[in-house]
Amino acid sequence: MGTTFGGLLREYRQRARLTQEELAEGSGVSVRAISDMERGRAKGPQRRTVEALAGVLSLSDEELRQLASAAKDGRVRKQPTIAQCALPPDIADLTGRERALEVVAGIADRAETSVVVVHGPPGAGKTSLAVRAGYRLADRFPDGCFFFNLRGMDARPLHPAEVVHRMLLALGVEESRVPSSEAERSDLYRELLRDRSTLVVLDNAADEAQVRPLLATGKRSLVLVTSRQVLGGLEAVARLALDVLGPAESVDLLAAIAGTRVAAEPEEAARVAKLCGHLPLALRIAGNRLASRPKWTVAHLAGQLADERRRLTALTAGDLQVRTAFEMSYRQLGGKAALLFRRLSAVPGASFTPELAAVAAGMDRFEAEDTLEELVDVSLLDTAETPGRYVFHDLVRVFAGERLTEEEPDHEDTRTRVVRHLLSTAVAAAGFYGPDARDTPTELLADKEDADAWLVAETPGWLGALRWASARGLHREVLDLATAMHWYSDQRGRGETWVEVFTAGVAAARALGSVRDEAVQLNFLTWTLCVLLRRPADALALHEEAWTAAVACGDVREQAWAMHYRAASEMHSGELESALSSAGRARVLFRAADYPLGEQISLSCMGLVLHGLRRYEEAVDVHRKLIDGVRSGVLNLSAVMTTEMLGSLLVRTANSLAELGRWPEVLETATEAVEHSVAATAPNTTSDARTLRGLALHRLGEPVEARTELLAAVAVATQQRHRRLVHALEVLAEVHDELGDPAAGGECRTRAAELRSSDR
Repeated sequence: MGTTFGGLLREYRQRARLTQEELAEGSGVSVRAISDMERGRAKGPQRRTVEALAGVLSLSDEELRQLASAAKDGRVRKQPTIAQCALPPDIADLTGRERALEVVAGIADRAETSVVVVHGPPGAGKTSLAVRAGYRLADRFPDGCFFFNLRGMDARPLHPAEVVHRMLLALGVEESRVPSSEAERSDLYRELLRDRSTLVVLDNAADEAQVRPLLATGKRSLVLVTSRQVLGGLEAVARLALDVLGPAESVDLLAAIAGTRVAAEPEEAARVAKLCGHLPLALRIAGNRLASRPKWTVAHLAGQLADERRRLTALTAGDLQVRTAFEMSYRQLGGKAALLFRRLSAVPGASFTPELAAVAAGMDRFEAEDTLEELVDVSLLDTAETPGRYVFHDLVRVFAGERLTEEEPDHEDTRTRVVRHLLSTAVAAAGFYGPDARDTPTELLADKEDADAWLVAETPGWLGALRWASARGLHREVLDLATAMHWYSDQRGRGETWVEVFTAGVAAARALGSVRDEAVQLNFLTWTLCVLLRRPADALALHEEAWTAAVACGDVREQAWAMHYRAASEMHSGELESALSSAGRARVLFRAADYPLGEQISLSCMGLVLHGLRRYEEAVDVHRKLIDGVRSGVLNLSAVMTTEMLGSLLVRTANSLAELGRWPEVLETATEAVEHSVAATAPNTTSDARTLRGLALHRLGEPVEARTELLAAVAVATQQRHRRLVHALEVLAEVHDELGDPAAGGECRTRAAELRSSDR
């Protein structure tokens, strides 16, 4: 390396592979001045000139000091080279990384040279982990521990040749004996390490090409590489993907930094941890802010972080900034990847598919998938638990949203496009259900099973789209979705979801001035409150609004539906005689509206009321007549609706037969109900049918088969979170007792009791 300022400047410029013209353009120093400095014709430049040149050359702090020293007195003041390779100071409060450290320690004990890659998102604490590992393991490597910051996120990362040069000096090679050519230096580097046992930490690597020349083999050495990239091209014995901390670990880290205030406000501390996304860097900054502001409460900091628009700004403490950590990765992206990254922030919901990413970015699906994988490789995205889906870290999503707002002022078009895609696809998926269900595939959905899978996986997305559309006055789109969801909601999803959907539908109908649509949505909402949430008093109150709207618009069918839901609400309120009367009135209205399906549904409601009145034989007769009618095809229902209705009617029949103690008939009827409900992917009916089948097997002296069936019923009911789970658990408890397992029976009873208590 040159010892004069000019020689040193030329050496750094050539290492960075820059021409004098390129260095001049980047630094603002003229080409002539640079030429004169390198040839020794110019006097030592001023400090600001040296700093301008150093910024383009990506010099380390030590190299900048040497260059400034040479500019001052004409020579390089030689520094002890070994210090350039020393580990940075350890972080005393490193939290939640013991398992990863154990893995590295286990690898360090191997007899051969090993390479370990630690990768993860910005701010996950990769460097802190590597430094801690270095301090813990250094004494196992008698020939030294060496640390190099490869500056992979800089505009010009450290060249491998510079690392080799510094390593040679650290290993005791005199400057005068360092070979002049890069190839010879690399040969010497490998030769010197071959017989040594060393620990080399290569921090913040840009890519495989930067690391590969530094992987010289030793007799028993460890190379620990950290990077935001996965570095899948390196042959590593282990790859440790650092994720965010767990909730408890996050609070522990806050407490380690901020002290006793964290323990004094546990709920607010947990809130701060969540708003930090459990990211170690964000938690460290939050802790430092509390520590440096002793009069602040944890609640005050939580309030600052609550505003998403200010969150990244609030996560700043001195020279530590979460935003800066993300910006370094963002600057490395190509134009296409940066565009997709920004626009993904417009996607509602926690995760997304390549198809939805393609819609957001305006590119084809395969191009989007390739770009998503690129973003995963640089740790700006992660793969979701469900294969084929991707997720943001919470704070990275906020940063992406900032970039979208800053770089695309007209980004509302992107969000609107995504929202309309989600809503229209949800409408198409819901179209596979109900009396007029489609039987032809759409562009994205092949069949009913495909539609159900999409609606379940994308619930956060289309529900988020509904909220956004409601807030921005896209009333027609909101109403179309709410209307389409009626038949799908009969068996699927959570009652709370449908309350939100149909409430939005009511508001949209009113905004559009459609009284009929208002009656439709009020009827849907009444049904949800009554049947799914078991809030019959609220449902009866809402029925009055639905009835008034149906009468005002003159729609007899909606009047019939309103009367039917009144009957259901009265039945669940225990007003059985009134319910029987209302069901009869609903049947008359359905007949006047020439709607045979409605007649059948109101008749089934009468069967349920008869069951409630303990008129079980009559209830069985009603439902068996209905079953015969559905089987005959006179209702002209879709195949999907036929299968679903048969499953439901068979369950109602089996339920009344169970009250009569006719267990062989219960078993036969419930078995057929299971077949139909499973085929219809109707989880509510499936759970009921399996519970009845298990109960019948139990009463018929088949406890082993009964337990199998009831466990299946519990699994379905748990997944759907419906009250029917209580009944399944109580019957299962009896079966466990019969099989000589009272402990399991007790667990079932306890769980059932807790569920009953939570429903009160």
